[in-house]
Amino acid sequence: MRIADVVNIARAIESLKDAGVWTVGLAGDAEKPYDTIDFTLPTAIVIGAEGVGMRRLVRERCDWVVSIPMGGRVASLNASVAAGIVLFEAVRQRRTTSSARD
Repeated sequence: MRIADVVNIARAIESLKDAGVWTVGLAGDAEKPYDTIDFTLPTAIVIGAEGVGMRRLVRERCDWVVSIPMGGRVASLNASVAAGIVLFEAVRQRRTTSSARD
């Protein structure tokens, strides 16, 4: 897995798009669930800061903005837990796709 630390996230997203990479932002208020995205495609996952989330411009630049459906009394997850859940889904989809090809 490649991790990027950039100065200007909105500009980096545009560069990724130019390179054929889809961008998926995580936001608690997004209507689209994270597991409806095809993570077998080249994908960058954008995670906002805890408490404040993604900045408006970053959110607008993402191809999709998705959420992790919450249940019970838990209102949200911290950034590392949210990242782990979405990354696990990406790995699961890629393993399933590669197994189907074999």
